[in-house]
Amino acid sequence: MNLFDIIGPVMIGPSSSHTAGAARIGRVARQLLGEQPVKAVVSFHGSFEKTYQGHGTDRAVAGGLMNMGVDDERLRRSLKLARDAGMDISFRPVKLRDAHPNTVVVDVIGASGKHVTVQAASVGGGSILVQYLDGLEVGFSGEKTTLVIRHTDEPGAIATVTHMLSSMRINIAAMRVFRREAGGEAIMAIELDQRPRDSLISALKILPAISDVTLLDQI
Repeated sequence: MNLFDIIGPVMIGPSSSHTAGAARIGRVARQLLGEQPVKAVVSFHGSFEKTYQGHGTDRAVAGGLMNMGVDDERLRRSLKLARDAGMDISFRPVKLRDAHPNTVVVDVIGASGKHVTVQAASVGGGSILVQYLDGLEVGFSGEKTTLVIRHTDEPGAIATVTHMLSSMRINIAAMRVFRREAGGEAIMAIELDQRPRDSLISALKILPAISDVTLLDQI
């Protein structure tokens, strides 16, 4: 454990779990969407649902969706800034089975019509765990550069990606692969020790089995 683990992140308060963690969740959803959101429905579970207004969790998620960092002073005004930017954002309670008490589900739509649903938990000290993307388990923290790759579950798809990373001397810190069914939609969540070049991302995107590649910088 280091000093940062004890004192938490530099942030706009009042709570590392309810504010900093929530802002990071919103920012992950924004990066996974890959464009400016025009509509967001934010569903709070557990203690988030009970205290989100008093602890500024609603403002934190909105700020994250506007790509603000946890120490951005605009977080305090993020709801107004989001609406001024044309984002229709709403909040509601949700009850989830076997979920962490600080869990939020973010349904967000971009200007192009692209839609993603992210379920994540703020697990303490500003840290988060992104649990599901569009109903598929992913299980990454956002603390490292992360590749999120949607692909068809077919032989060789994973091996091709890992070989391309290896050939560029990119080390994999952790990797998780989940699928809906054999031969169906699947997701790789790959946490990396180095940031890959844009040329590698472009090369991954044109592989036959891959439908989408998102590079998430450390949140």
